[in-house]
Amino acid sequence: MSRLGCLLREGATLVLDDVGPLDATLEVACRALSWWAGETTRVNIYLTTQDASGWGLHWDSHDVLCVQLAGEKSWEVRGPSRAAPMERDVAPNLQPSPELVWSGTMRAGDVTHIPRGWWHQATRTGQGNGFSLHATFGLTKRTGVDWLAWVADQARADELFRRDLNQPSVPDNQHVQQQELAAAAVQLVQTRCPADYLTTRQRERTTARQVVTFGVFGPPDAVACVTAFPPQLETYDGKVVILAAGKKITVPADSLPALRPLLSGQPVSIHEITTATGTDAATLADTLIAQGICAELTPDLAEGYAGMFIPKPA
Repeated sequence: MSRLGCLLREGATLVLDDVGPLDATLEVACRALSWWAGETTRVNIYLTTQDASGWGLHWDSHDVLCVQLAGEKSWEVRGPSRAAPMERDVAPNLQPSPELVWSGTMRAGDVTHIPRGWWHQATRTGQGNGFSLHATFGLTKRTGVDWLAWVADQARADELFRRDLNQPSVPDNQHVQQQELAAAAVQLVQTRCPADYLTTRQRERTTARQVVTFGVFGPPDAVACVTAFPPQLETYDGKVVILAAGKKITVPADSLPALRPLLSGQPVSIHEITTATGTDAATLADTLIAQGICAELTPDLAEGYAGMFIPKPA
């Protein structure tokens, strides 16, 4: 730690990757962004001291939202030099774009959005003593390549795709197999659209770590939905099916008035929901907690929601 202090005093950049699970406020912010964007969100923290340069000119394979938390840092943002670049790509993307889109200084409270593939750099070079602290929220959007990879995984259910490929030494057999595979692949692509992939992905995404006390310290007073994406509800035959976090839970349809606030993403009081709806929200909440869809609102988690939601007028 002494060595770290010396580095920061001399001028350095300290990077903490994926700190959402370590801080309640950042966890809640990431979840809110994921629900809003429909894409997974991670957050990194960057502390740059003195006149350290930080990262050089580069691009990211995901959209980023940069939030300046304290201090100041100079930024330069350029346009893309390759359309929709990917981390794994068929061609390198090494030449920065000459198009300067924006340059300036970000101060506490400032926010900027940098799309995927746009070149940028942030530095304190020449700014003397001081520091900069900013959070970068990364939103990784799904692409056509991701969809095709998912479709390829679905092909494993068909024996035709699991068979060995014929070798070129027998051209006739190879041609017949190619025709069969091509026809089956077209059918597979036509029956599994990108929307199916996105919906399935959101349903199967598991939740981040949460404290589960199993009532050791008494029943929870309040809960919050902690799934990576908004739970999906399907109603039929007097029942409600909850699809979230890789789980499928069925509850009576008359619990829907209590279920909606419990799954709203906002922290809610179990007693208030029970009083307002006449439904036993405690039993419902226990089920959702046990399945990893909701979490008990511990003091730490509650702090993460502070200032996040505006109370509705009476």
